[in-house]
Amino acid sequence: MRQSNRYRQLRALAFALGAAAFVLAFFHRVAPGVVAADLRATFDTSATTLGFIAAFYFYPYAAMQLPSGVLADTIGPRRLFTAGTLVAGAGSLVFAFAPDVPWLLAGRALVGLGVAVAFVSVLKLIASWFSEREFGTWVGVLQMLGNLGGVLGAWPLAWALAHVSWRSVFVATGVISLLLAAGIWFGVRDSPRDAGLRPVHPEDRTAQENGADWFTGLKLVAANPQTWAAFTMHLGLIGSYLTFSGLWAVPMLTDGFGMSRTDATLHVTGMILGFAFGAPAVGALSDRLGLRRPLLRGLALLYLASWTPWVLGWHLPYAASLAAFVFMGISMAESVLCWALAKELNPPSLAGTATSLVNAGGFLGVALLQPLVGWILDRSAGSPALVGYQGAVGLLALVALLGVIAAFRLRETRCRNVCAELRGT
Repeated sequence: MRQSNRYRQLRALAFALGAAAFVLAFFHRVAPGVVAADLRATFDTSATTLGFIAAFYFYPYAAMQLPSGVLADTIGPRRLFTAGTLVAGAGSLVFAFAPDVPWLLAGRALVGLGVAVAFVSVLKLIASWFSEREFGTWVGVLQMLGNLGGVLGAWPLAWALAHVSWRSVFVATGVISLLLAAGIWFGVRDSPRDAGLRPVHPEDRTAQENGADWFTGLKLVAANPQTWAAFTMHLGLIGSYLTFSGLWAVPMLTDGFGMSRTDATLHVTGMILGFAFGAPAVGALSDRLGLRRPLLRGLALLYLASWTPWVLGWHLPYAASLAAFVFMGISMAESVLCWALAKELNPPSLAGTATSLVNAGGFLGVALLQPLVGWILDRSAGSPALVGYQGAVGLLALVALLGVIAAFRLRETRCRNVCAELRGT
């Protein structure tokens, strides 16, 4: 279908503003690992408490995934996105001015609640404004941009902390979020139809039409075994990856391997960049091949293998350890195909519900694993630091294995929606 200039401009604006909010979500996800030492110094926290501070972002994030999907399919992503970005901005300001740990937890929870809607909202916008054979590509681009936000929360944040306080950083991110909320409200439209244009997908329905049977749609998505295979894959792979990159990778490298904070955050930056640039490449290659499973399975196995050096406690040369972190990030790029499969294995009008339910798996994993890793480290007090971290990353590797097993249970879709075929089998 030939697209008008106005169509291209509106979809570009929707994607750009959505991606900007997603960048901030990734920043908040990764930042605790870099400010961990500052939080310890300011509030005299234990490893378990640090785990809970990081995890309080993920509890509301995981809990809100399914409601976010239903809301994106009913009231539309524009309203949902605006409200979420306002809440995230408020949470960042609460975190910045927190006088004690309970206020830190409240700020992290508000941030998690607000950014919980970002990813699902952008996925819904991509599903509405782009064709099926473009979905993997643009979700990959979204992941690249989001991970660049994670990069900002790694080495650049470590550099900034040498010049300004951690509180100033979170004040700035809070103000940016509030400004972005205004941009989303005035600049984004839920779909081409809402902008008075011809929709990409003839089967697209308005938010009001979707809202009439949202519960039926939810039951339909939840009754699909393929949805739960994707959910479990996400729990194992994304859950272990974000637990590691979002908090424990930097302390492991500094406390267990004796690196400086700058070198450790550079490793995390390399891992995030590997994910960032691997994601659009994997999404585009999958769209071009017209296949999902070969890349999905191969990269999942490589990700599992990437845990080996840290489980065994290898003291690698600096260049080799940096390369190992980059390799882990590249292999995690398979996650973009998991979201594509969630959409293609369920009805098109329920793309928000399907992707949000699958997305919840990854963040449920992080919410459970962050404090559990902290508990393992506290229990190993008195032993060499590296021994405790070997036990912690061993747990993360086992969870990653669960995700790999689930990846091998997902069906091939050939980059098209096959939910009607599934119901017919």
